[in-house]
Amino acid sequence: MSFRRSSICLVALIALVLQSPVRARASANSSSDDQVCDPLADYFLGMEDYPEAIRRHRIVIDDDPGNALAHYHLGFAYGVVGEHRQELAEYQKAIELGLDDWQLFLNLGLLYLDSGQTRDATEVLRLAALLGPERPETHFNLALAYERRGALAQAEQEALLSLQIDPSQPDARNTLGAIYAEEGKYVRASQEWNELVGEIPDYTPARTNLAILQHVESSGGAKGASDGGGFIRNP
Repeated sequence: MSFRRSSICLVALIALVLQSPVRARASANSSSDDQVCDPLADYFLGMEDYPEAIRRHRIVIDDDPGNALAHYHLGFAYGVVGEHRQELAEYQKAIELGLDDWQLFLNLGLLYLDSGQTRDATEVLRLAALLGPERPETHFNLALAYERRGALAQAEQEALLSLQIDPSQPDARNTLGAIYAEEGKYVRASQEWNELVGEIPDYTPARTNLAILQHVESSGGAKGASDGGGFIRNP
């Protein structure tokens, strides 16, 4: 997963892709050409020194409360250290100030998704997908939001779109298999997981899902699929 543009200091492009327990967060980079942030504050963000990044971004905001990009970066740093209430407040402030970046909406959507606010997550992730239609992660996470709400047709469509953009996503392929299984499309689910195991033999989620699918089919199928069947969406 790579992220684009140089509206903040080049050093802030260093390794800002973070793994949450379920999905990858977007980076803290912004694609808004007219937005700049403090290079030193962003240096500590890029170096993953989040306490110092928080301290310095708060100084930036004290000096310039209208700096939407600084609010976004501060929210991102808060999120990494688990301060999600502050993360939400800073994201909302950045949006109020006019920052309309796909990565901002993706991270806000992930925050809502992780907190169980699936309706809000869906709306925000739809904005992320509109702002970053070429980014596979926007469609993948929107698929997860739709799936959690039981909107399986939309979930399938978004997962397929994500894979059309980048076919090399094992998590998206595995999740697509789970969506197929929930829809009762067992042949497609089995095919997706078998192909994934064939290409990546040590990809445990697909192996586990194949075993679960076999159990679901042997125990009547429809009931097991209707409640999700216990399928693993992501490692």
